[in-house]
Amino acid sequence: MKEYVMGNGAIALGALSAGVNLVAGYPGTPSSEIIETVSKYPHEGIHLEWSVNEKSALEVAAAAAYSGARALVTMKQVGLNVASDPLMSLAYVGVKGGLVIVSADDPGPISSQTEQDTRRFADFCRIPVFDPSTPEEAFAMIGDAFEYSEKYHTPVLFRPTTRVCHAYASIDVPGSYTPKEYEGFIKDSRKWVIFPKLSYMNHGLIEERNIKIGQEFSKYRFNNVTGTSKKAIVTSGVSYTYVKECIGDMDDIKVIRVATAFPFPESFMTDALSDVSEVLCIEELSPYIEEQLLKTVGIHHLDVTVHGKLDGMVPHNGEMSTELAAGILSGYLGTELSRELIDTSDAPKLPLRPPVLCAGCPHRASFYAVKKAMEGRKAVFCGDIGCYTLGNAMPLDMVDTCLCMGAGITMAQGFAHTDPDSVCFAFVGDSTFFASGMTGVVNAVYNEADMILCVLDNSTTAMTGHQPHPGTGRNMMGNIVDKVDIAKVLEGIGVRSIVTVDPLDLKKSVETVKQAAGTEGVKAIIFRSPCIAITKPKDKCTVDGARCINCKKCIKEVGCPALITVNGQVSIDMNLCTGCGLCAKVCPVSAIGGRNDE
Repeated sequence: MKEYVMGNGAIALGALSAGVNLVAGYPGTPSSEIIETVSKYPHEGIHLEWSVNEKSALEVAAAAAYSGARALVTMKQVGLNVASDPLMSLAYVGVKGGLVIVSADDPGPISSQTEQDTRRFADFCRIPVFDPSTPEEAFAMIGDAFEYSEKYHTPVLFRPTTRVCHAYASIDVPGSYTPKEYEGFIKDSRKWVIFPKLSYMNHGLIEERNIKIGQEFSKYRFNNVTGTSKKAIVTSGVSYTYVKECIGDMDDIKVIRVATAFPFPESFMTDALSDVSEVLCIEELSPYIEEQLLKTVGIHHLDVTVHGKLDGMVPHNGEMSTELAAGILSGYLGTELSRELIDTSDAPKLPLRPPVLCAGCPHRASFYAVKKAMEGRKAVFCGDIGCYTLGNAMPLDMVDTCLCMGAGITMAQGFAHTDPDSVCFAFVGDSTFFASGMTGVVNAVYNEADMILCVLDNSTTAMTGHQPHPGTGRNMMGNIVDKVDIAKVLEGIGVRSIVTVDPLDLKKSVETVKQAAGTEGVKAIIFRSPCIAITKPKDKCTVDGARCINCKKCIKEVGCPALITVNGQVSIDMNLCTGCGLCAKVCPVSAIGGRNDE
């Protein structure tokens, strides 16, 4: 039957069709919808979980694969950094059942810290990688990835990029899904217990195996050539669709498509280049295929000139697009590639929409309370990955650093040790606390740091789509489970000062921060208030025009998008206001009413 699904949905359905037994991952755009799609389809007999982080997800899946089951792990590209420790060892140990790791790359980047390239990780780990260009291919390739994983007893990386993950397509899918039957775990310490001697032996076998995989990839159905010409184009992933869109049905341009970047399909490429004198490589992120082309041309002494990122013809950074590809190809081919475009000359310019915290977001109140409490004092505010990174925006300006998940907690310690005159804060969300924050708190207690940990607990994983986490009391199997209490975790670690406060109670929040700043050691403030996207709005706030002196303090200090001006007068957008009441507490003349306005 036909299903109209996004690319992530196609990956999920492809895994279900392949008989997957276990799916684990950690939410991260652009990969989050894979697990959510699995949960929406019949999945009896399949274990499904949001793990606390990517490392945990991969280790759970590794045990399933050791048992002969098929396991899928999902994450975004920076999550692969977190999972790299078990992944590197898994590459040496190997697997019995199919193990596919989806690492969704984010050219741009659109919602990530880096533009790193999963294909390089595959090369680094010496494991195969698949690179789909459309949702339809992603559906088919997932099944292929499981087959190769089991045939060669290796974990396999699967690398969709943002536009593949979020594109939509109609896909033929089975009417029902049956998990694979598997043997179970067979004890064999010579195979499953990693030691230096085992790694030494397996390393040699891996390199021999990769030659065979490269040869097999040379015949792989998604590595193909169309057209004939002396000037060729080599491309991969979604860039292939851009190239095809530019050249249309022109058969006098050779297009060489590589869907398996590692192990590189060398014999396929040498055959494809046999009648070519010049080649342009169009790919996103790093010049990985371009470098493999240069290596292949050199090894085989081919008289072929290679163009791409390394000679400046293709940009290193940012996304590829049809428009960008058309300009590059026109210059390379010496002909204008005309495309029918929608005339937008009379369309108004899109307004600038910088990302901001939602109207009524409790994080805004938390940041504002800390800011007011620290007026006149030297302070450093270390942020983290999540909605609350947007606390860096004016007028709050409350995020001085943001490096990676969990880093705010440990960076605050570094600042405290090197600048003892500063009050050092670390802001972390509840989901991030469980994912990568706890070890930093242990480090702070053990090494006697003087810092204030602010846990912004909004009872969800908000930025990636409101997924559950250990503190929410439910899991992806649909079960109600015991909530992991953040305050008790902190107490168990050894944090002696732990206070929970509602950030929308501005007065109490400010007093709590001031008290913590006057105490030495590791202090924790849990700002607890639910995300406005998962709770019903309160009564709306309104501005009393007779009282308002139009000082605009509410706008200048709070920065809530619901606070606007109409004909120069402060007003509140009723479509956005959630009635949190923060602006009412800021107003110097009590001109704003609504929540807590009894």
